[in-house]
Amino acid sequence: MKKYQVVGIGNAVVDVIATADDAFLDQMDIKKGIMQLIDKDRGEILYSEMKDRIQAPGGAVANTLAGLGALGARTAFIGRVCDDPLGDFYASSMQENGTDFVNAPIVGGELPTSRSMIFVSPDGERSMNTYLGISAELGPDDVPTDIASQAEVVFLEGYLFDKDKGKEAFNRLSRSCRSADGKAGIAISDPFCVERHRNDFLTLIEQELDFVIGNEEEVKSLFETDNLDFGLQKLSAICDLVVCTRGGDGVSVISKGQRTEVSVVRVAPVDATGAGDQFAAGFLYGLINDRNIETCCKMGAIAAGEVIGHIGPRPQEDIKKIIENQGL
Repeated sequence: MKKYQVVGIGNAVVDVIATADDAFLDQMDIKKGIMQLIDKDRGEILYSEMKDRIQAPGGAVANTLAGLGALGARTAFIGRVCDDPLGDFYASSMQENGTDFVNAPIVGGELPTSRSMIFVSPDGERSMNTYLGISAELGPDDVPTDIASQAEVVFLEGYLFDKDKGKEAFNRLSRSCRSADGKAGIAISDPFCVERHRNDFLTLIEQELDFVIGNEEEVKSLFETDNLDFGLQKLSAICDLVVCTRGGDGVSVISKGQRTEVSVVRVAPVDATGAGDQFAAGFLYGLINDRNIETCCKMGAIAAGEVIGHIGPRPQEDIKKIIENQGL
């Protein structure tokens, strides 16, 4: 038995969450429903305008690991934080939640710990404004090969593709894991991220990965098409397992050429932050426990449904108990 069931790599970002209506978003020139990268000065302005802030350790893959930890999986996270108050908060919170934070905070770093100002609209949509800080400097030297070889699965965050050293870190983690008979996959993260790095994404998926998890906009963006079926077929031709979430319309999966459609129960969102991250947690939990594709999708849908029912990107209820009560 390997030490870890899932090891993730991604941006170590402290989420700062507050509610805001559309008028406020327009006033502050915040684009609704997407993630925007911002500089330090813009971050300070937005932070000062947030009312009744909630602070939590975040980052897409880190959120997935938190969900996996809540389900009882053995997890570790590879990421960069500074030795500052937010960095110390982040590292200690990950450890307290059961995920090994394998990189020590950087002492005397020139860049501060990353943070994302997330504004949640009355319709549950979230608008993310992220200052990457030190996490964007993560590179191959931050990837301990002994950690990768001790993982059954490694899960990669697409947002790290904005710098070459992040791509190199991806490759090192994936290759180290797969050479030790593990599997590697990616959360595509965002269609705008795909647009910036489309060719590199496709090369990584085809040459280095065993599975891909994304939503329909991300899949379509990979192949510059408005036809989801076309995008799924193209993606499944270069990757054995493709998982595409379609909101309330369910989940489409192609596993080694076999397509499966799984319906979901529609839930009115309070806050959509973390929905995709927690779907990935439930799905991967099923995968590492050798469940069939339909069951993996149902586990993912339960986890996503719970997290959109409250403010914040991580589960508050006992997801494992909910899954067990549904006979999964």
